[in-house]
Amino acid sequence: MTITETSAALSVPPAAPADAVAFFPGRLTFQADVSDVRASLDSGHPGFVLVDSRGAAGWQQGHVPGALHLPTADIPARAPDLLDRAVPVITYCWGPGCDGATRAALALARLGYRVKEMIGGLEYWIREGFAIETVGGIEQRPADPLTSPIGSVTCAC
Repeated sequence: MTITETSAALSVPPAAPADAVAFFPGRLTFQADVSDVRASLDSGHPGFVLVDSRGAAGWQQGHVPGALHLPTADIPARAPDLLDRAVPVITYCWGPGCDGATRAALALARLGYRVKEMIGGLEYWIREGFAIETVGGIEQRPADPLTSPIGSVTCAC
């Protein structure tokens, strides 16, 4: 019996190394993880603008410190006044179950911006233990979205 016959994870075998080398750079071209975004922001010279694409209620409950609030629906009208096309943009929304960051990234790309999506969104930012900014200041939130007030917010993006 082979491993692929006994492993559900390997029922479709992994790609050949050359195929993996061709595939994975594409994912990294379109996505950035929360730890890399945080490290870049902490450097003081991230090289991008971080855009929170959620609605007003989500933004007020908490967002990544230093992010720009630009709801997806407002991108066509407001992006040209807020963003420089020469500076890359990274978008985020609530979490991986929400495609708001993807829709925001598409809207920005259609306007000529170079863009990536922060995978995991604010949910995974919190899960990594990173602080968020609220109207009351900088806060730490519990990682479990079931016990976190921010976890009950609908995306509205």
